Amino acid sequence: MIQLWHFPLSPFCRKVRLALAEKKLEVELIEVPYWERSSEFLRRNAAGKVPILRIDGLTLAESDAICGYLEDTVPTPPLIPSDPAARAEMRRLVGWFDDKFHQEVTRNLVYERIHKKVSRQGYPDGAAIKAGVKAIKFHLDYMGWLLDQRRWLAGPDLTLADFAAAAHLSCLDYSGDVDWSRNEGVRDWYAKIKSRPAFRSILADVVPGFRPTAHYADLDF
Repeated sequence: MIQLWHFPLSPFCRKVRLALAEKKLEVELIEVPYWERSSEFLRRNAAGKVPILRIDGLTLAESDAICGYLEDTVPTPPLIPSDPAARAEMRRLVGWFDDKFHQEVTRNLVYERIHKKVSRQGYPDGAAIKAGVKAIKFHLDYMGWLLDQRRWLAGPDLTLADFAAAAHLSCLDYSGDVDWSRNEGVRDWYAKIKSRPAFRSILADVVPGFRPTAHYADLDF
């Protein structure tokens, strides 16, 4: 059995879960309070981060490395384009969401409002939340601009870029931090992603003490 050590509202864990589900790989999910940095957990990943995947007798860490391994070993359905230019664009957008979007939006909203309370690391920083609320508008507009030109974020086909973006937005949608009325194209794109079988376990996530928004698991919003 494949095992994934994860935290439900980690976008990096969600990206890996989506890739596993899309490739129809059954996985045992093991929720772990990674912030406690237990010796057992650190033996699996000295960086003290999730996700961690146990597969084929290997213990893999870092979401990009894990997704790359899955693509190499289970190439169907493909989530990384074979064309070099398309692959570069996909990787650029994965980096955009896992770096820029994460720093400007996810950390300022999901981490401040939920992770801090769950991990007992203090009170939310109001200035950070304000910055996140402002930044997400720019990112939604940028996604809308991309989707005006393409069927999916990186081009004509569904790729890991879509799963990276959806992983972050789904965490934000859990707490109602996405204004889906801002861009119809982004809303329609997310509805397509949300309706995929791979998304079912994501929509079933519940963090104790934090109820998801009413529309979170509604495929029609």
